[in-house]
Amino acid sequence: MYLIIVGAGDIGIQLIDVATAGGNEVVVIERDRDRAERAANRYDCLVLHDDATNQETLVDAGIDQSDAVISTTDRDATNIMVSLLAGEFDVPEVVSVVQDPHHMAIFERIGVHTMQNPQRLIADYLYRAVERPAVIDYMSVGETAEVFEIHVSDEAPIEGLTLSEAGDSDILTDDMLLVAIEREEGADPITPRGNTTIQAGDLVTVYAQQGATPRVTDIFGHFDDSSPSREHGR
Repeated sequence: MYLIIVGAGDIGIQLIDVATAGGNEVVVIERDRDRAERAANRYDCLVLHDDATNQETLVDAGIDQSDAVISTTDRDATNIMVSLLAGEFDVPEVVSVVQDPHHMAIFERIGVHTMQNPQRLIADYLYRAVERPAVIDYMSVGETAEVFEIHVSDEAPIEGLTLSEAGDSDILTDDMLLVAIEREEGADPITPRGNTTIQAGDLVTVYAQQGATPRVTDIFGHFDDSSPSREHGR
């Protein structure tokens, strides 16, 4: 793919690394001289020390032949302008970082694929790691729902039960769904069925409509993985 990446800051430089390693043709536009030189010295790609909100700069970057424009700067105004200009050139894919969630509607209105402030996402992830250490990985879905991975302990109420038995005994409720089970290292994940038995040591991927609350993590035997406000045994 022919990619134009705007910004070679903390986010952009990581993207440049991934994109060039993937064998893509990459052009970087960066206003800051030091950042531009850093990218040019580290990666096999064209780096333009220029202003991406200037249409001539985008033309010089080859926007008319690009498959995607990705704007990663820390200024939403810049990202919006770049996205609008990319739209004028009918770039197939326009993607942008959004620093202020209040601006999300603007990006959506102009048809841009967005990623909310990555620094905030990282902060949320780190806080979750402290608040609920049993949760290995998670992804938010909508306002409250989450998909997450968690190990089943020996003391888990669900251990030794089939999914049907766990549902009949209200251990698993209608607002929860087990998506996958990893049991043996290197083996393909198990797709859970009603007759699938949950075993201690299983790494399960769970969808929970109310998120990875203590009530949910307790099901998998993590009674001590609590936030400061949690009451044990509930």
